[in-house]
Amino acid sequence: MASAGRNTEAIANERLGIGSIDGHHHTSAIQTIKLGIWCYFLLLIFEGALRKWVLPGLSGPLLIVRDPIAIMLIIYAWSRNLFPTVYYAIFMTVIGIIAFITALFLGHGNLSVALYGARILLIHFPFIFLMGSVLNREDVLKFGKVVALLSIPMAILIAMQFYSPQSAWVNRGVGGDIGGAGFSGAMGYFRPPGTFSFTNGTTLFFSFVASFVCFFWLKPGSINKALLLASTGALIVAIPLSISRGLTFTVAIVIVFLLAAVLNKPKHFLQILVGGFGVLLLLGVVSNLDFFSTATEVFLKRFENAADSEGGIEGTLGDRYLGGMIKAITEADEIPFFGVGLGMGTNAASAILSGDRTFMVSEGEWGRLVGEMGALLGISVIGIRLHLSFKLALESYNKMRAGNILPWMLLSVALLIFPQGQWAQPTTLGFSTVVMGLLIAALKQPTSPDAVNQEINLAASRV
Repeated sequence: MASAGRNTEAIANERLGIGSIDGHHHTSAIQTIKLGIWCYFLLLIFEGALRKWVLPGLSGPLLIVRDPIAIMLIIYAWSRNLFPTVYYAIFMTVIGIIAFITALFLGHGNLSVALYGARILLIHFPFIFLMGSVLNREDVLKFGKVVALLSIPMAILIAMQFYSPQSAWVNRGVGGDIGGAGFSGAMGYFRPPGTFSFTNGTTLFFSFVASFVCFFWLKPGSINKALLLASTGALIVAIPLSISRGLTFTVAIVIVFLLAAVLNKPKHFLQILVGGFGVLLLLGVVSNLDFFSTATEVFLKRFENAADSEGGIEGTLGDRYLGGMIKAITEADEIPFFGVGLGMGTNAASAILSGDRTFMVSEGEWGRLVGEMGALLGISVIGIRLHLSFKLALESYNKMRAGNILPWMLLSVALLIFPQGQWAQPTTLGFSTVVMGLLIAALKQPTSPDAVNQEINLAASRV
């Protein structure tokens, strides 16, 4: 049966394009890599806290604090034949090397900027597949439980930031900036960043929380009920406290994916009914609290102001999710063949080259890629991200239809941050990497005998 399990995982990994690993001979090395992945994840969550409160004098170097960990893990895995053979990573590596060379000799010519841009393609993108190959479903569930647990103190923190002045220590900015780390919201209140350097971290974190919370409501036996209720409450209060339309939109998408899973397996309806009742109960409790009603009023005002300035939901979707995608393609012929140089579109590059943090290429991700690397390389990177997204979406849908809803729920967030997420921003890059790595890991087969037999039979029927 153990042999059958390994054969099943090999079949699944081959379909996902991540190769296979013989865990029997590499147990110690795999555990080391898993520990490194946890360090990467925790630094993603607390990197901003280090830069703001603990080591503000090292805020610059700490911006890339996760990079050395990813590099060491990739080298460690490679030296032990544990790094998966993935065509996506190979193609992206070739593109990254070419773009790095052309940036130095045909673009901006700044080595630091080129290296900063290259790390996205050469380090973090391959790290996705290392996560996917080493982690398993049980590991993904552990991440989900930790995320649910962290959501509780994170909600308390953003509540403190929401109601505190920007001059307060809890709102201190990167490098100890006493001007505050909040971003404009409404009615004199600022969007809180939580433990992150910028407010997008709050949106990304609680979007991640939403995918796991919804999964656990479908599989309530997978987590402690008290923790599930508490994390659900944290998510509910975080939405208005964040003053984030992006978080609202993402949670709505996650709920749509949840309903699709319920419709596919009506047996989940009872769990959702119980969960819905629990949510209504929590809403009834918190709605009577002054802090929640004030946050809700500010939140609704933010939506009203945005609708006036951006033209309602159409403008919001056009600017945020589509975000200049079509424009990046149609205007590609106006950019040099190899672009202005890898890394030029990052805020770090603008600080190095101009002394000011601004968008020197494009605020939209696709526009940045084409602007930095030119039409050929930039559109190739876009194509890789879209193709991988489509492949994983199809696999996740098939797994959901077969009853495995974990990858499907992770997909609800992955599709919003991977195809067009702003990888130039370290927090977005980190969450994109982690979510995609966990999604690939969740697609691998469970190791129970029934699941093994089912997958073998399914594979045999395809042959």
